[in-house]
Amino acid sequence: AMEALRRHSRISEWVFSSNVGTSMSVHNFHNRSWKPLLRRAGLPLSTRFHDLRHTCATLLLLKGVHPKLVQELLGHSSIEMTLDIYSHVLPNMGDAAAGAMDDSLS
Repeated sequence: AMEALRRHSRISEWVFSSNVGTSMSVHNFHNRSWKPLLRRAGLPLSTRFHDLRHTCATLLLLKGVHPKLVQELLGHSSIEMTLDIYSHVLPNMGDAAAGAMDDSLS
């Protein structure tokens, strides 16, 4: 992904650009790129671009990625912000803590 972005940056400074390299309007991006992508992926058309960020962070935390790394990936200024927003959606955290304590005492 990083190499693709490096190649792209030689064409345009914008990640999502028009065919001539200028910034794309939100309306055009939403209708020409985002909605067709959602249809192809079988996702609801109500899915917001920001929902992908939330899903990514949640999945990383569920897989045990250290919260500090997730914080840096999201660009949060503090670990508290990351944990306040995302840790409440992790239903297995209590089970994981109980299992860790059980393993430690066994």
